[in-house]
Amino acid sequence: MKTIAVIGTGYVGLVTATCFADLGNRVIGIDIDEKKIRLLKDGIPSIYEPGLKEMVGRNMLANRLSFTTSYEEGLAEADFVFIAVDTPSGSGGEADLRHVRSAAQGITRVLDHPVIVINRSTVPIGTGDIVADILRSSLKASIDFGVVSNPEFTREGAAIADFLNPDRVVLGSTNREWAESVAQLYLPLRAPIIITDIRTAEMIKYASNAFLATRISFINEIASICERMGADIKEVAVGMGYDKRIGHAFLDAGIGWGGSCFPKDVRALEYMGSVHGCHPQMLRAVMEINRDRRREIVHKLRVLLGGNLNHKTIGILGLAFKPQTDDMREAPSVEIIHLLETEGARIQAYDPEAMKNAESILPGVKLCSDAYDVAEGADALVLVTEWNEFKNLDFAKIRNHLNQPVLVDGRNLYDPQKMHELGFIYSGMGRGNNEK
Repeated sequence: MKTIAVIGTGYVGLVTATCFADLGNRVIGIDIDEKKIRLLKDGIPSIYEPGLKEMVGRNMLANRLSFTTSYEEGLAEADFVFIAVDTPSGSGGEADLRHVRSAAQGITRVLDHPVIVINRSTVPIGTGDIVADILRSSLKASIDFGVVSNPEFTREGAAIADFLNPDRVVLGSTNREWAESVAQLYLPLRAPIIITDIRTAEMIKYASNAFLATRISFINEIASICERMGADIKEVAVGMGYDKRIGHAFLDAGIGWGGSCFPKDVRALEYMGSVHGCHPQMLRAVMEINRDRRREIVHKLRVLLGGNLNHKTIGILGLAFKPQTDDMREAPSVEIIHLLETEGARIQAYDPEAMKNAESILPGVKLCSDAYDVAEGADALVLVTEWNEFKNLDFAKIRNHLNQPVLVDGRNLYDPQKMHELGFIYSGMGRGNNEK
């Protein structure tokens, strides 16, 4: 049984710690947030992720998983130390490495035996060198250490399944033996393991996320053209996806991408390219198209409601950036609501999981008890997050609650013809001749 320390108990850190414990390792999660650790010691994660609470409880009960605020306690017997802290965007789009640096410095203050330090956070190319320099300059010369890059590819809402059934495991290091030691932790998953140099591993993560964001922005650009020219983007995407060179994944047109990864990673990659003499114009276009999708929602509502949103009440279905999470970071709902409030609209909203987080982020929004409460007295309804519970609503009841039967479907969840038959003035994203 290996002993693993994981610094950071956010989405990436907590899922990493819990899943490694579930694979039979002894794992200690370290976080300087005392409130978060108190909750975790009671088996209560500070985030919502399907199945995570149950897995945390099971592994704590088996004495494989524990939590502490103490680096000294957490690293006392560690064979491996994962750094899984936040790397938010800086003012220029760059990744802010203060938490990574702090974690590395925390290691140097207490470490008294050889370990391998693994960067699990999404970090700019060259961060492995920075971490190694911090360790080299502060640790006693007699303490041996290795540094490995191991970027994560887990999706919020499916993080446990993604960890336990990965498409691939990427490991990068200046020393292949260090990478192969970390690879032993992943052998039970029977996944392809790719070993590269450390900078290549760091770039694989950024390039992967930027490519996925590009696919989404591309299909949204096509959706805009479809809408103006009478084609249906849903059928276009299906027809494209059957081409084996293209595939169906990430071809759902809507209001664009958000969350904690795509926005900051595309910004960071654009920043890295620009400050190293490149001209990353495609990445800039990807971000610009994504921004415009939020504005398209406001434009649609303005047209459908007579050209003026002042004093109009708009109902928002879904606040989290995607289903199966309570995460509001870079959520499209936040930007859309801000734009609507700037136009003078009143907002009422509901989300199955993100209501608590929304309280502090959206102080001017009326938070409702369910979808029907959101529709009550609203001049229009906007679907922002495609939660399952929104798929089969009683739309006759919804229509009766609305002041005007206006429905803007930001995720193309509903059948346009059916909505028209139910008496709605329906507008999707790129539905062409289906728009009314």
